[in-house]
Amino acid sequence: MNKLTRDDIVDNRAYEEERAEFRARIIALKRRRRISVGPVVSLVFENRDTIRFQIQEMSRAENLTSDVEIENELRVYNPLIPEPGHLSATLFIELTTEAELREWLPRLVGIERSVSLLLGGGDEVVHCVPDPDHEAQLSRQDVTAAVHYIGFELSDEQIAAFAEGAVTLAIEHPGYRYMTELGGETRAALLEDLR
Repeated sequence: MNKLTRDDIVDNRAYEEERAEFRARIIALKRRRRISVGPVVSLVFENRDTIRFQIQEMSRAENLTSDVEIENELRVYNPLIPEPGHLSATLFIELTTEAELREWLPRLVGIERSVSLLLGGGDEVVHCVPDPDHEAQLSRQDVTAAVHYIGFELSDEQIAAFAEGAVTLAIEHPGYRYMTELGGETRAALLEDLR
């Protein structure tokens, strides 16, 4: 998938004109790409459109106007756009209260290394790889962050298995063990990323 360039990011005034329509399209897109796994974790599988939306929203919220500021956002977020044979996801630990944060974040240290794709009923396992730049900033020994960036690299044979049979997203962490089978629309969207 092509990485974003400065030309792909419109200025804030132009973005306001397209924002409502673009936002509606991204919300619909993310419905197929967001998977809940257990009670507090979800993953959004990213693509070029979701990352462009992220950068445009950051630019809008932080009133970024210079090329240098936009280039910095591109440098941070472009690695999350998957190349063929790869999937990229943002893992969210969805907590809403201070008590939940205190309970779950220390308990889930290392979760960013505990996610796998089970292909063909579990015959083939593809383990995630945390984004190294983000992992260095987000991971600590006593508490984890609420957001992590992870990726999966699949061989041609694994992509064929992904296309042909059941695919399950699994988290196997000592403090959190859940799995969810991907629906047909989600698998189709992710196959586009892989190919």
